[in-house]
Amino acid sequence: MNHSRRLAAAAAASILLTSGALASAPAYAQTQAPPETALVVNARAAAHGSFDRFVIDVKGKIPPTTVKRVKELRYDGSGNKVPLPGKYFLEIKLSPAAAHNDAGQSVYKGPKLKKLNFPKLKGMAFTGDFEGVVTFGLAFKTKPYWTTFKLHHPERVVVDIAH
Repeated sequence: MNHSRRLAAAAAASILLTSGALASAPAYAQTQAPPETALVVNARAAAHGSFDRFVIDVKGKIPPTTVKRVKELRYDGSGNKVPLPGKYFLEIKLSPAAAHNDAGQSVYKGPKLKKLNFPKLKGMAFTGDFEGVVTFGLAFKTKPYWTTFKLHHPERVVVDIAH
């Protein structure tokens, strides 16, 4: 009896495998749709009365975003140093995100590297679009103090740097 149950189970598994019913699929495919990758389409900066503002425009849902101080700015992939003058730097990462479409064409229309002469912000750089992470860098001559928040309709990430 036990032998016939094993044979029946093996036969059923064989049928399911050959029909593709047990083909491997990502775990999320069994319970929900894959996470949407946000598209980063632009970035810009402006000086205001008491703060400088850096804005990243996103198409789709705003992804988790981190802003942290780093010793220097480097381009993702190559590791080359970003040529922005400054003594202090912030790195901004959005993930999951991309700055290209499914065909590999860039959808990011903002500046790649821009020197600025704002009261605090001295430069901005698009430093990476690699493996689901989009990265920017900001340069300062003096230590930055910042606030980060999201705005909607249109979707964007905002970094305000106090003067």
